[in-house]
Amino acid sequence: MASERFRRRLWCRLACAAALVSCAEDPRRFALSPPVLRDQDLDLVKIDCPDTAKKAGADAEAKACMPEPYESSFAWDAADHVIFRPISKFFQVDSYGEAENVNAFDEVPDSSWFTNRIGSQPMSPEAVASGYCSEGPQLKPDEAADASWLIDHGKDNGANPGFRIKVDGTKFMIKTDDAQAERTTSAAAVASRLYYAAGWWAPCDSVIYFKRSVLKLKPGLTVKANVGPVRKFDEKRLSEILSAGGTRGDLYRAVASRWLPGEALGPFTYEGTRDDDPSDTIAHENRRDLRGARVMAAWLNHFDSREQNSMSTWMAENPKDPRSAGYVRHWYIDLGDCFGSEWSEDGFSRRLGHSYLLDFNYILEDFITLGVQERPWDRAYRTPGATNFGYFSERDFDPDLWRGLYPNPAFSRMTERDAAWATRIISRFTAEDVRAAVNVANLTKPEHTEYLYRVLRDRQHTILKRYFSKLSPLADVRVLGRQLCATDLARKTGTFPREAFHYAADVARGKADPVPSRSVLVENDDACLDVPQATLAASLPDNAVQRYVTVRMTNGIAPGPLEVHFFDLGPKRGLRLVGIERPGS
Repeated sequence: MASERFRRRLWCRLACAAALVSCAEDPRRFALSPPVLRDQDLDLVKIDCPDTAKKAGADAEAKACMPEPYESSFAWDAADHVIFRPISKFFQVDSYGEAENVNAFDEVPDSSWFTNRIGSQPMSPEAVASGYCSEGPQLKPDEAADASWLIDHGKDNGANPGFRIKVDGTKFMIKTDDAQAERTTSAAAVASRLYYAAGWWAPCDSVIYFKRSVLKLKPGLTVKANVGPVRKFDEKRLSEILSAGGTRGDLYRAVASRWLPGEALGPFTYEGTRDDDPSDTIAHENRRDLRGARVMAAWLNHFDSREQNSMSTWMAENPKDPRSAGYVRHWYIDLGDCFGSEWSEDGFSRRLGHSYLLDFNYILEDFITLGVQERPWDRAYRTPGATNFGYFSERDFDPDLWRGLYPNPAFSRMTERDAAWATRIISRFTAEDVRAAVNVANLTKPEHTEYLYRVLRDRQHTILKRYFSKLSPLADVRVLGRQLCATDLARKTGTFPREAFHYAADVARGKADPVPSRSVLVENDDACLDVPQATLAASLPDNAVQRYVTVRMTNGIAPGPLEVHFFDLGPKRGLRLVGIERPGS
């Protein structure tokens, strides 16, 4: 009996070993097929709706033939993420892998969540400054006649007061500043440009100056905030809102946020999927575009990156047809917390971006060490001459330690590869691009413009230095004949000294061992090498293992290489790029 068990175990081990050897012998990690560049969630879908919906009227029918609106509870969302979720997960090991919406080129395809913009092709500073505003009408206060902006709705939620106007059939949400003069309006306008250029969907938020006389208040308006009773929205309330914001002479300062297209479905969540959206198939916490957004939030200190500051809209193919097919688009909204938002309690303001509201890790550390450590918020101070930006600065900024208001399920799952992906995008913003985005803030004092520009550039450099030092920053891979070239984003952005870069590469063909490349040609910020020609029988199938070529290139800084995978289709058809990887060291 014992000998029989031994024979079975031996047979299983031999079978497993044979399978591993077989897999190890085949180097073809990628199939001979093009990468996925467009996600299926952009395909139009029809939502089943009952035949009785038509009898209820056009508006009711339209709502019945699209995903159901989701209402996020302000109190529960905060309590769940600040208290209950951290407690339930404190002793739990959260096991997760790499993001699921990544193509063969180590990138994120265009989707209803993210569109490759500055990361896939250069954008002019003018395009960065336009943002989503280039895709629709904008307010023109200088041309507005008296009483031409009808206030038809008060602002329901959010930290900043405001109201909605309707001008020539287009709706805009008007929001003013708080005690931090010009910061909130600046943050909404600048951050929305940077998010949009990077690839996420962000609204058209523009700083405007307008006369009180252009406003016309609809009688009988009321408003209800996150908490508290319903209140009148009358001339008195309007005056309170306007007086709280900034002015230039007789002009009032505000940010005008153009109403989002489509039908609002409420916020999106940072975990799970929508049951009523057939295209929503990847758990949100496993999406690279949501995980990697943590790096973007850290750059701008968008600490209030919670589900309530997001929105999903139903984009119907034919908005006039209630039963039209469509898809769900996902937006980042209400970005006014960026760049140093302050709370009434100074102790909280100092911690924003450094600590969760209830941070169990820090609480435990302080308990064990009796609180002797000095934290970044202990050293925080407002920069003289730029106090309206609160504690927003480059000092003590650590992308690894950055925290939002409370744990975000997608941010918590960000891997090194997710962060490297977002960093490659952030690196594309040139000094001119950042300058163009900052200029839309229309700040009164030039020194405030310079401060915001400098801090953003310094924080950007810190992010590049951190994440380009681990995984390869080589990108923009292209094949010219038999020559492979890639742009070193770390070199291009001056993240490290020029003398620190040393390039090397090896080439592996089929099952053969890698052979060091004879030379890597470095010109400007590109590293290139010639892929040797091999004599292959014309009868070999295109996907034959003998045609498979892997190039590994290092830049002397990141310990991990850039791995590029090809099929060599011969002297006439050349090299077919099929995969890109950035493994660790």
